[in-house]
Amino acid sequence: MQADAAPSPDVIDLSPEERNEQSARAMSLALGANIILALLKTIFGIVGHSAALLADGINSTSDVVYNIVVALFVKRARKPADDEHPYGHTQLETIGAVVVGAFVVTTALTIFWNAVDSLFKFFSHETEGQPVSPITLYIALFTVALKIGLWIYTAKVGERTRNQAIMALGQDHRNDIISAAAVVVGIILSRMGYTWVDPLAGALVAFVILRTGLSILSESTDDLMDTVPGKKLRATIEGIVKNVGGVIAIDEVKAHRFGPYLVINIAIFVDGKITVDAGDAIADEVEKQLKAQMYYIRAVHVHFHSKTH
Repeated sequence: MQADAAPSPDVIDLSPEERNEQSARAMSLALGANIILALLKTIFGIVGHSAALLADGINSTSDVVYNIVVALFVKRARKPADDEHPYGHTQLETIGAVVVGAFVVTTALTIFWNAVDSLFKFFSHETEGQPVSPITLYIALFTVALKIGLWIYTAKVGERTRNQAIMALGQDHRNDIISAAAVVVGIILSRMGYTWVDPLAGALVAFVILRTGLSILSESTDDLMDTVPGKKLRATIEGIVKNVGGVIAIDEVKAHRFGPYLVINIAIFVDGKITVDAGDAIADEVEKQLKAQMYYIRAVHVHFHSKTH
């Protein structure tokens, strides 16, 4: 018998209770931080005459909204399996990630439009650039520091739990670091006399946010569409199955994801001279070994075909 397979980077090494607790904590921290940042950046972006900080405040406000929405999805995903959902409700985590991606893309487009409008008005002399208050720089620097801490923490939680919604949240924190850093640069240059740089920084913030949103949407929709298992995961499955006595070859491997868990469909070849009962016994052993060595599997469906030498 093969030794326990090393966990794939696509799966988890936590009990459901630990996974839920860590996911909920990451969501709560993100929500609290984003509420504070949304208020600070929006208020001081307005009174401090910084279009870039205001744009980042709009971003944080949207973060608050989708944090609440995703928290609801994650909470519902904890519900146990039932007759209508035999593999549980964890797929809702992936749907939550899609919601995050959609919110991020919408926010990016809104911020970009406002930034371009401000630049147009400035260069067409419809408005004169106003000096940016120094308090806006301190708010932007505080945002960078806070988001670095949140990104490191959330990325680790996402890696441990393989919760798509938490992983998307980690990406958004990283995105916020980049956008806040752009705001810092924009404010500094604006205070040096280049007032047009501040709305330009807002447009750059929007571009970075848009890229992150599209990336989140791409990854989460791949899971919803049952993208084939990665090479490492497939190799782990095949390594276990090939060590089961009576398996001559593997014909096909398919893996369907339900949140962090998998349902495996596998077709194997067995000796054509053995009985059907013997083939069933081999298939049962394949299922047993996969479930024993890959604890994140919810179900295994094994099909066998006869093969003559």
